[in-house]
Amino acid sequence: MYKKVLILLIFFALASCTTGPNYRRPPVETPANWRFEDAQALDVVNTPWWRQFGDPVLDSLIETALKENKDLRIAAARVEEFVGRYAYIRAGQFPQVGAAASYQRTKDTSYLNPPLSATAENPFDMYQAFLTASWEIDIWGKLRRATESARANLLSTEEGRRGVILTVVTAVAVSYTDLLGLDKQLDVAQRTLESREHTLRLFKSRHQKGLVSKLELSQAESEYSSALATVPLLRKLIGQQENALSILLGRNPGPILRGKPLDFLTLPAVPAGLPSQLLERRPDIRQAEQDLIAANAQIGVAKAQYFPTISLTGLYGVQSADLSRLFTGPARTWTYALPVTAPVFTAGGIAGTVKAAEAVQKEALIRYEQVIQQAFREVEDGLIDQAESREELRAQREQVRSLQNYAHLAKVRYNNGYTSYIEVLDAERSLFTAELNYAQTQATLFRALVNLYKSMGGGWVTQVDDLTRE
Repeated sequence: MYKKVLILLIFFALASCTTGPNYRRPPVETPANWRFEDAQALDVVNTPWWRQFGDPVLDSLIETALKENKDLRIAAARVEEFVGRYAYIRAGQFPQVGAAASYQRTKDTSYLNPPLSATAENPFDMYQAFLTASWEIDIWGKLRRATESARANLLSTEEGRRGVILTVVTAVAVSYTDLLGLDKQLDVAQRTLESREHTLRLFKSRHQKGLVSKLELSQAESEYSSALATVPLLRKLIGQQENALSILLGRNPGPILRGKPLDFLTLPAVPAGLPSQLLERRPDIRQAEQDLIAANAQIGVAKAQYFPTISLTGLYGVQSADLSRLFTGPARTWTYALPVTAPVFTAGGIAGTVKAAEAVQKEALIRYEQVIQQAFREVEDGLIDQAESREELRAQREQVRSLQNYAHLAKVRYNNGYTSYIEVLDAERSLFTAELNYAQTQATLFRALVNLYKSMGGGWVTQVDDLTRE
């Protein structure tokens, strides 16, 4: 009889349908192509794009960050946590077997009728050893839906870890190129300071000889002081940038090794890809979809509460008052049961749970659509940013060249007595500002390219996973 019941329950469990909706990827309105796509763009799937900058020091810093960054280590630990949660929830689909053994010595009251001593020893011993088993028959699919949800949560956490990898790599690349940009600005400021210091000494000497006026000397002193104030400001920014980059590398704040100067870094080509490929590349989109799958499965878990819960429990063991006879045939004992529980009146509790699960699924769906739209926007913004930054850099390069020529001619005119020193100061002041702006725009262009690679999803993430797991 027991075997027939078990076979019947297994048949129903295998043939039953699962409560709740099956997941289907929602339709997404995807643009056919990018509005500002570069015609000479290159694909970046599964390529460590940062190597295109041609700086081994940057490569080394990123490798260090992938091993030591604290956010990445936290994300990896979180994945391990959800691996354990998934294993725990999935185990509910299978029979649970346990074992127990006990020894007990008891003395009963002498007021029993008939007296206990007439039939047995008092006090007496009891030895027991059992195997227990239980199995909830998942007829309605509650446990399967819970496992589906747990698996989606695990995959979501893994995508979150990959998103952290993407963020850390781009943050290191941006911080490093910004640092090189500050280095170049400091170099410009120091060269300008040296030039103005030389001019100031010359003007002081000429002023003592009565060759220049007090006004011209004051103007030279003012320009020298302006350049002098710029140097410590840039040094401060460089120190703070080094400290921020050190934290990304998982280190205490400290100096950062430099590789190539900013002017010698290679400007990589713009990454390419169809808009629809973002759905497969970007970790945040994949994470949002896994969250949607998990929420969708939880609807089935909630709806399964409407139906009876059927379990199969059993016990097999031995029990004896004499240890020497514990494992003899008469000492055997067994039992099995088929408990069934079903909700009768919950005052709307189950309905409320289902409604909440459906609302969470709706929220996850809207968030999924929102993440996709934000991804499309980030790529479009990145394409615009890098394209216009390139144009801005070209214009500023020409401006610097023109102002260098202007400053040279102004000095020649001043030395030959054709113009006042005001013209020289104006030319040098404009050149100083233009050179600082040019260095800033160079760093901005590299930042735009890094952010564009990030917005395209970084297919290379799968190749650096092994570094983050060591």
